[in-house]
Amino acid sequence: MHLDKARSYTLAHILDDRREGAILIRIEGQLTRQLLLILATANFVVGMGAFIVIGIIEPVADGLQVAPGTAGTLLTVYALAYAPLSPMLVALTGKIGRRRVLAAGLCIFALASLIGSLAPSFGILAGSRILAAAGAGIVTPVTAAIVAALAPPERRAKSLAAVFLGITLAQALGIPAGSWVAYTFGWRAALVCVVALAVPVVLLVWFRIPKGLAFQPSSPADLVRVLRDGRMMLAICFTATFLAAIFVLYTYVAPLLSQTMGFGRDEITLILLTFGIGAVLGNILGGALADRIGSGRTLFILTIIQLGALPFYSVLPLPVTLVFVWTLIWSTLGWSFGAAQQLRLVELCGAQAPVALALNASAIYVGSAVGSGIGAITIAWAGYSALGVAAPLVMLVALANLQASRRASTDTR
Repeated sequence: MHLDKARSYTLAHILDDRREGAILIRIEGQLTRQLLLILATANFVVGMGAFIVIGIIEPVADGLQVAPGTAGTLLTVYALAYAPLSPMLVALTGKIGRRRVLAAGLCIFALASLIGSLAPSFGILAGSRILAAAGAGIVTPVTAAIVAALAPPERRAKSLAAVFLGITLAQALGIPAGSWVAYTFGWRAALVCVVALAVPVVLLVWFRIPKGLAFQPSSPADLVRVLRDGRMMLAICFTATFLAAIFVLYTYVAPLLSQTMGFGRDEITLILLTFGIGAVLGNILGGALADRIGSGRTLFILTIIQLGALPFYSVLPLPVTLVFVWTLIWSTLGWSFGAAQQLRLVELCGAQAPVALALNASAIYVGSAVGSGIGAITIAWAGYSALGVAAPLVMLVALANLQASRRASTDTR
């Protein structure tokens, strides 16, 4: 089944032609919801496992006797490994069935989390994060590519948002829960929780995702073509620059609020939960907005708003209620970018969308690595309160990136 044909089909029709029939068509709605739910759940697991470091920096630092800044580099290690591994692995597995690829990626991720939970030293823990990045680097872009290729154009952004919801729910529930577990029972217990969640999801993928999902095969040659296309790469780079600005602050939000607001375990857990709720709301808002006014316009509006929201964190301490409300707004408008950016890449990249989405997933972690690195340098030079100054400066770079990309792509939507 060709990609153009597949796009005109609902998710029930993406099975190969031998399995299509009247019975399948009758259960079409149920199958659609089930597939989207499984893909979103897979993203929840890898999202929690990837970003759980943010909530366990201090327990890891205490447990392995390293500085908090050193513990924060676990996110950087993960991101720098993810960036090259994800597109390469997606390209190399481009002709293998999607069910097998997703199951394999989740198994690798679970194994890496288990190794990390048993790590006797910081070096081994960092090494486990590289293996985890390889597993997650397969899972997230493949889930996005399946949906992007098969959803009707008028609902594509909302469908992408539904699958991306797994990652944002990891922000809302997984990271705060992992942080609470780490502060209460130790950081190793938090990683064991990731393993415990990953195993049943592997079984769901293997036994509940249908065989024979139609997809556009990709190859290393497709990766090379996208890397050589300056227009596509400029659009993909926006993800890195936008998230770099967010992660300058977000990576160190726990120690920042501990230092400036006197927050302890419970308050840190609640602020991360608030940020996660905003991520869920933003995911829904971004998909709906992109379908209504276009992806380019949505991204422009969100970037401008972030420029005004980030400096707030340089004027702390402020009333606790205000901090929580502002964090909810900041997160909602920050995480609205995900579905809109993925939709824009699908529109720009056409048949190369699977590889482009893998590169976009890499850009997420490049951005988080760069942002956390800038944050660490900012803290060393000027202290935690300077993070609210550094972050909007990086967001200005993201705005320039977006405008250059829209001009190159003649995108005025």
